[in-house]
Amino acid sequence: MARAALSADAVVDVALLLVDAEGPAALTLAAVASRAGVATPSLYKHVRNLAELRALMSVRIMDELAERIGGAVLGRSADEAIRALMTAWRDYVLEHPHRYSALVQVPEPMVARAGERLVDIMLAALRAYGLEDSDAIHAARCLRAAVHGFAVLEAENAFQRPEKLDETYDLLVHMVVAGLRTPLRRA
Repeated sequence: MARAALSADAVVDVALLLVDAEGPAALTLAAVASRAGVATPSLYKHVRNLAELRALMSVRIMDELAERIGGAVLGRSADEAIRALMTAWRDYVLEHPHRYSALVQVPEPMVARAGERLVDIMLAALRAYGLEDSDAIHAARCLRAAVHGFAVLEAENAFQRPEKLDETYDLLVHMVVAGLRTPLRRA
């Protein structure tokens, strides 16, 4: 990449390609600079430090994920929307396991703002179940935990039994949908 073409977005592009190829542990400013064909100090014109680069990458990853999931649920509602959401999320993680694992999980403000789009998509998919306010947030958290947990475990080859993972995931989707149709009764 020529120095003239370097920008914050271009640095993020290079960093994501690095992470895709070598994993999140390979992410250093020196490695990004090397891939970009510039000296490490040149990156500081575009990102303050590695923490900011990680945050910018997380924003991009959240945007990609929201785009994928938003497109999958568009025009669907209730069970069909939840199935589409869960499938699209899992597919993204399996297609980009290193990229997904590079997400900053303790969001700083710019990452939190990007994550709001994803939360809004989940909340919209949950409206068909009559969930509002805190109930909708609790359901969105459970939905995220279910799909994130399964997809990360699958991407890390943590499931060692011979049963087909697609069948297990179908069961998980069924359990989530059934749970949404039968809300928790609080005493």
